[in-house]
Amino acid sequence: MTVPDRPWGRALGLRGLQRLHGYLVVTSDSEPTEAERFLLSTLVRYTAAALSLAFADRRLRGQAVELQQVREQRTGLQRQLISVVAEQRYQRAVHTLLTDVADTGGGEEAVTRALHGLTGFPALVEDRFGRLRSWSGPNRPDPYPEPDPVRQDEMLHAVAREAGPVRIEDRLIILVRRHGEILGVLALLDAGGEADEHTVLALENAATSLALELAHMRNLAEVELGLRRELADDLLVGTDTASAYARSEAIGHDLHRSHYIVVVQWSKRTVDDSFAETVGRAAAAQGMRSLLTRRSDHVVLVADARPRARALYEALTVETGTRSGAIGVSAPCDSPNGIPRGYQEAQRALEVRRQSREGYGTTFFDELGLYRILGPGNDYQQLEAFVHEWIGQLIDYDARHHATMVDTLTRYFDCGGNYDETAASLAIHRSTLRYRLQRIRDISGNDLANVEDRLNLQVATRVWKIVLGGSG
Repeated sequence: MTVPDRPWGRALGLRGLQRLHGYLVVTSDSEPTEAERFLLSTLVRYTAAALSLAFADRRLRGQAVELQQVREQRTGLQRQLISVVAEQRYQRAVHTLLTDVADTGGGEEAVTRALHGLTGFPALVEDRFGRLRSWSGPNRPDPYPEPDPVRQDEMLHAVAREAGPVRIEDRLIILVRRHGEILGVLALLDAGGEADEHTVLALENAATSLALELAHMRNLAEVELGLRRELADDLLVGTDTASAYARSEAIGHDLHRSHYIVVVQWSKRTVDDSFAETVGRAAAAQGMRSLLTRRSDHVVLVADARPRARALYEALTVETGTRSGAIGVSAPCDSPNGIPRGYQEAQRALEVRRQSREGYGTTFFDELGLYRILGPGNDYQQLEAFVHEWIGQLIDYDARHHATMVDTLTRYFDCGGNYDETAASLAIHRSTLRYRLQRIRDISGNDLANVEDRLNLQVATRVWKIVLGGSG
């Protein structure tokens, strides 16, 4: 270094802990004496030592700050690691529990029970229409509220727009879906809004597990339904008895018992799978175990018990929202061989109900009385001959004059011979009815006051209307 331009000058390096920190410079106007040099050197050494200690202390304080920062960073990382480990353990616990539920085929109740145990919140499953299927935990409504179709659709659309669970009022809701199809709704009851990310995780995993379970159950149900419909179709047309017994045992239906054929027809209702499911559900609610199939305009049940008088009809009026339906029930069939005949009997009972004054309700074949002989298994030629013998002249008269004598006579008998009711049903005046009945006596040559003539005329009109379809 360069010493300042002085008569005398000296530079001393300041070192401490093996490190050069700077220089201490001492100057004077004159050359110092030996004593002054000694004192000056001593002062410089102590000053240099003090400065070195000061530098060292400052460095140590900086290192202490850095060490504290490192410690804080390490503590934060440790906490994050603990959180990640705990999260992974919770995820594994959720996954393991729900996998075990799925592997054991526990179904909806097992899933809601597991979800309630994991989260502490009441868990529930509804079908896509809002009807409760399973509930685990407290606070279950009793009775469970009947769903509102409009609000249910709005809720489904609102939840479907989101990727995960959605809070609606006091529920955390997620859809149970498989390949885009909504199979049901899984929800937690969280009135206090306390659900955290762990709750959401459990709910999402439970929905995935439940989707697999419901899809599996649906596939099994579809296969079983197909087998049951196939067996019902074969029984209605006739099939091998031994094969029928074996097939019924395979699907868990006891065909060895007496069975009744039940034919259900509902006005203004398309006979599709949805209506067939409605009929099956109503029958099951009445305790009827049955095989079910459908035709173009009616549903057929091969049931192992006789339906109670009006129970099935009343249940279907509730399900469909209308009373415009008719049900025909056969006599008991003691073996599979008798089922085709029972199917004809049920159809006949249905037709009689449809053609009666009160066209809606249930009719049993074994209660038809005289109408039992009017079934399709009888000789049509003899029936036609009987009709033409008694009302053939009236049929011909109607054809020639575009009149309605046969229909008037039929209505007269349907109304029990009551003039006022008959006139009202035909929308004609009472005097007009009297005139027509007199013309019927003149044309046919039969006396309505005669018991024998009256019986035969009534049977003839019923055969003409029901068996022959009202044709000449």
